[in-house]
Amino acid sequence: MAQQNQINLQGRHAVVTGAAQGFGLAITARMVESGAYVSMWDIDGAELEKAAAAFGDKVRTQACDVTDVGQIAAAVADSNAAFGTISILVNNAGITGPNDVTWNYPVEDWRRVIELDMNAVFYCCRAVVPQMIEANYGRIVNIASIAGKEGNANAAAYSTAKAGVIGLTKSLGKELVDHDIAVNCITPAAAKTRIFEQMSQAHIDAMLSKIPRKRFVLVEEVAAMVCWMASEENHFTTGGVFDISGGRATY
Repeated sequence: MAQQNQINLQGRHAVVTGAAQGFGLAITARMVESGAYVSMWDIDGAELEKAAAAFGDKVRTQACDVTDVGQIAAAVADSNAAFGTISILVNNAGITGPNDVTWNYPVEDWRRVIELDMNAVFYCCRAVVPQMIEANYGRIVNIASIAGKEGNANAAAYSTAKAGVIGLTKSLGKELVDHDIAVNCITPAAAKTRIFEQMSQAHIDAMLSKIPRKRFVLVEEVAAMVCWMASEENHFTTGGVFDISGGRATY
């Protein structure tokens, strides 16, 4: 990548879900470099501790299942105790689920994908937004997907969940316009992360074939976009959907 621009997140407290790897880890790293304190949430406590070792006292880890509202409440309390009011929330945790046609899609897998990829975004926003309103400041960035715009064959649950995240972003953004709280989401193309382990090779090849730039997005590119959207500089745009798909979608 080219030399990074400086993004000012000095002294801000961010929560990043799914922070142990992939987009979440890259976002955490860029935020720490930008001066933020980061509460790293992930269901995999061991992987989380390993990932956090590089950041020292700039991060706080919390093993948290974001489909469990009780665990989210505990994680919010722990994060507040460590770094104060949460001013940035990045809803990144997610899974792809299996690849299959809709009429054969396992019901339990459908429920599992919808619960983590869409419902958990609602749960986390519901838990954090009240303190942002009280502070009259906040930035929320939801990680959706290009699949939420276009729909991917053999990935109905994932596509549906990500479309739901886009809708939630638009609704919440409108509800918070009387405050200095910006709510936006991004729709990245796929990146080469461990999430690929959940997909068939045929599905990976099909996704790549749709990207005009002929490569997958880099996690660092996603982190750069998220960090600007999480900054104080972005105080006007809200309820927006930002494409980062290598030209696959232009709307």
